[in-house]
Amino acid sequence: MLSNVAKSVAQRGLFGNLKVLATQSQSSGYATEATFETRAFKLHNLDQGPATTVTVTKDEALRYYGQMYAIRRMETAAGNLYKEKIIRGFCHLYSGQEACAVGMRAAMRPEDSCITAYRCHGWTYLMGVSMQGVLAELTGRQSGCARGKGGSMHMYTNNFYGGNGIVGAQVPLGVGIAFAAKYNGTKGVCIAAYGDGAANQGQIFEVYNMAKLWNAPCIFVCENNGYGMGTSAERASANVNYYTRGDAVPGIWVDGMDVLAVREATRFAIEHCNSGKGPILLETATYRYSGHSMSDPGTSYRSRDEIAEVRQTRDPITSLREKILTNELATTEELKEIESKLRGEVDAATKVAKADKEIAVEELVTDIYAKPDNCSVIRNSTPGGELAHKSLGRAVNL
Repeated sequence: MLSNVAKSVAQRGLFGNLKVLATQSQSSGYATEATFETRAFKLHNLDQGPATTVTVTKDEALRYYGQMYAIRRMETAAGNLYKEKIIRGFCHLYSGQEACAVGMRAAMRPEDSCITAYRCHGWTYLMGVSMQGVLAELTGRQSGCARGKGGSMHMYTNNFYGGNGIVGAQVPLGVGIAFAAKYNGTKGVCIAAYGDGAANQGQIFEVYNMAKLWNAPCIFVCENNGYGMGTSAERASANVNYYTRGDAVPGIWVDGMDVLAVREATRFAIEHCNSGKGPILLETATYRYSGHSMSDPGTSYRSRDEIAEVRQTRDPITSLREKILTNELATTEELKEIESKLRGEVDAATKVAKADKEIAVEELVTDIYAKPDNCSVIRNSTPGGELAHKSLGRAVNL
């Protein structure tokens, strides 16, 4: 018996009939691009929505497939490292939600930025950190993207402002990043992502209002994976149509298990922000296969049958794989080659992450401040006094 959460994920937003454009490779006879007809959107306070005809080239399809596969393998490795007690503390996996991050990243431009919650490993990888940089950060090693200081919930790189551990607190920060882009005239937008479990936070409603007043170019993204920790969305929210909850902020519901639907919704949202209309809200309906974190088995509040049903019918990776093969964008051998290459990369990164050294104790208090000129000491760093601030003055090779 499936829960309402699983039913909604399984039934919503399915793509319609697919047409392959008459663009064939002369050498292989395989299609070089394909067009999908979709109705995978619902609108709030919008007269028009994303394009319902979605074209994807072979190169794009294979790139999205590889990115989702890489994140899935990387998260599997992270789960195993946690079970081996090499990763300590918290560890929140993104398995099942890959189409959300990959679809959004596909639509982003160099000037755009993102900030998200603690389920951030996949986002960090997509924003430019290597697998080794992610996995080494998880294990607390010096080749990690924050030199092992941040761990699972605090990862950063250019235009990526984390991984944030305080529930919902990244959303006001995202509005600030968006406002800065408007103020500085960069034409960039900021994606501020949060889960359905954070969607009832008062601060989120406050910044909906502020962002609309300022017309800040912010894309609020509620990644609705069905559960806030162990509580289903239906039990926690009087209104589970999260895309409508911005009031004056327009919203779009999108099938978060389909990478192409997410890409088109994000493209539309970026254009909306750039036209001077202010913020917009996306709800990506998705599903997480693991528990809330590694300490949560994820089966006390939902059945194993529910998880299996979503895996079998709506998995974002296998769904794209079927589309690629059915419409002759690539061969099975090509996909297997991609998978084999990525498995090798994850395995190699895992070995480095396990063997690498931790930073020296004296480095724990370095680089606390980005610009330490007026901060010669680290305030409240020890009970009996304050430590002097030091900067390494060197970049980490990721």
